[in-house]
This record gives sequence, structure tokens and C-alpha cells, in this order.
Amino acid sequence: MLPFLVVAAACAPQDSSPSASDSNSGSPASCAKADLPLIKPGTLTIGTDSPAYDPWFSNNDPTNGKGYESAVAYAVADQLGFSRDEVTWVKVPFNSSYKPGAKNFDFDINQISITPARAKVVDFSDGYYAAAQAVIALKGSKASEATSLADLKDLKLGAQTGTTSLTAIRDVIQPSQDPAVFEDTNAAKQALLNHQVDAILADLPTAFYISAVEIPNSTIVGQFQPETGQQEEFGMLFQKGSGLVPCVNEALATLKSDGTLADLEKKWLSDVVNVPTLQ
Repeated sequence: MLPFLVVAAACAPQDSSPSASDSNSGSPASCAKADLPLIKPGTLTIGTDSPAYDPWFSNNDPTNGKGYESAVAYAVADQLGFSRDEVTWVKVPFNSSYKPGAKNFDFDINQISITPARAKVVDFSDGYYAAAQAVIALKGSKASEATSLADLKDLKLGAQTGTTSLTAIRDVIQPSQDPAVFEDTNAAKQALLNHQVDAILADLPTAFYISAVEIPNSTIVGQFQPETGQQEEFGMLFQKGSGLVPCVNEALATLKSDGTLADLEKKWLSDVVNVPTLQ
């Protein structure tokens, strides 16, 4: 089991918790640790989903500092003045993270794309990873031979519910049949193995891990940018109005300028140069 601290009602927004709402609102006097508006004073509470997938996390354990997002989270925590033992992780289902209402975390990190619709009810940090969507199919299948988005239109496609991968299928590929919607990536992978779908979509680093480790008989057909070709970025997610956002952005700016983010990306995420782009 994942060694999370699972708080009550983690699966739903905590609108009835004034303490969570009050502690997270208003800009701090400074970004000094003592001035930060936190859920729990002296502790940085970070949310993510379970399972926590490679290569974003390692061994389904966000607390070990391994995997890109775990490493980035601890690097931000360090910039904010928190030691490892002052960081607590809580389980937050992906679909609950961007719903309106009070949160039980200071920020959530879980491959959450920054979108205008989500930004109406939650706040985001600056982007910490520039993402692309990828199409995964079994080798030798009709889907594996696709060279354009148009080649995917008559295929049965699938993705995890609530993700930009699913949105990309519906809005960008616009297939002739409704996509299959899965509760999580594990279910999507199993459907691909069972030939219930022709291809599944995920962010590119996840696709690399799936094809290299989890489904060796699969291949990455190609990558593309959703939403009219604009660059998709992952951001840390906050309760709307959180005063912690500018301080996390300051931390991220430092990690970008000193090369830490680039080093962590190189260490944990696969090279995407040779993946063809689907137009």
C-alpha cells in the first residue's frame, strides 16, 4: 500500500472546512517559511493520486524523492525552506484535484495540465514540464501504422477519465466512434492488451514507460500537441486564491535558472526527440 497520510473526505472538495479555506487565502508578507499560508503550520502538505505512476514517481511511493514529480516537489519544498521530514503527502484522486472548493493540500502535483477551464476554479503554478500527448498501440496492429491524426479517426481509442488525453481524443482527433473511458491508466493498458481498444493516449513520458517496461509488445505511434497546437504544460495545483502560488513560482524560477529542473528531467524522463509528430 502507498504510505500516504489519507485524510478524511480526500475524494471530494472540502467546502465545509473553513480552516482549510482561511489558511490558504491571502498573499504572505514574504516567502519566508514562517509567513507561508499553509494547511498545517510548519508542514508542507502535497497531494497526488494513487497509484502514483512511473516515471513521475517510483515504486508507487511519492515520499522517496524518486521520479520526476517527486523530485521536483522536494526541490520546491527545499527552496521554500522545508526539510524532507517536514513534507507530508496526501492521496488526492485525479478527478477531485481540480474541482472547486477548499483543499486538504497546499499544492497537488500529478501531471495536471494547465487549462483555462480548470483555472476558473483552482489556481496553478507556472509550468514545470512541457508535455505532449502520445498514442500507444500494439506492434503490428493497424493503429501502429498511423502516420497522421486522420489515420486514427476510424479506430477505437481510449484514455483515463478527466485527462487532457481524453479531451485530445474528443476535440483533436474526433474519432468516428466514442472513445473508451477508463478509471485509471492501468485499466487503459489492460484494455489495450485485451484488444478492446486499438490505441490508448497518455502523456509522452508515461507512454515511454508503458512501451518500454509495461507492454513491451507496444509502440509509440507518435506525439502531438492538443488544443490547436498550443504547448501543453503541467502545473502544480492550488486552492483558488491560495497565497502560496507566488512563492512556489519563485521557487520554480530558481530551479529553472540554476538548471535543476533540466537536470531532473534528464534524469527521470525519456528523450522525446525521435518520436514522430502526428499532424
